[in-house]
Amino acid sequence: MTANAPEKVLLYGFGNPMREDDGLGPAAAEAIEKLDIDGVTVDSNYQLTVEDSAAVAEHDYVVFVDAAVKGAEPFSLTRLTPKRQESYSSHSVEPDAVLWLAEDLFAAKTVGYIIGIRGYSFEMFTETMTKKASDNLEKALDFLESFLNSKSFIRAEQEYETFIKRIQKI
Repeated sequence: MTANAPEKVLLYGFGNPMREDDGLGPAAAEAIEKLDIDGVTVDSNYQLTVEDSAAVAEHDYVVFVDAAVKGAEPFSLTRLTPKRQESYSSHSVEPDAVLWLAEDLFAAKTVGYIIGIRGYSFEMFTETMTKKASDNLEKALDFLESFLNSKSFIRAEQEYETFIKRIQKI
């Protein structure tokens, strides 16, 4: 990040839209892309690859979005720590490893987050999400829109906690 340049953000949704709730990441990416938020680039794919580290390295921040098989409802926000993987294959590159590769290969200082949107069914080959997962997606999109428009990444965890408390009162 340079002092005068606007912050560049990559939102990367991943998952398989043909496996029910596994399509939450790409669905989030599609919705955010339609908002055309200044400074935010959107990408999406079935899975992360080592090549994604080049795109991550071109941004100040990356927000990965994926379906979560378990965990917080409606979604979680976690800051990532770059972490080296012992081996890489086309089916097992984790977001923290992509962040590490961006740092190692391109000397990037990209700050990374992952949003895990809680899903419930991943077995059927259909593009239809469960109702509960769709509801979680809507709540995650409300947060993401506000979060990405404000560019307040320094206070990300605090804003997440405030958002969750507010929606729990509804």
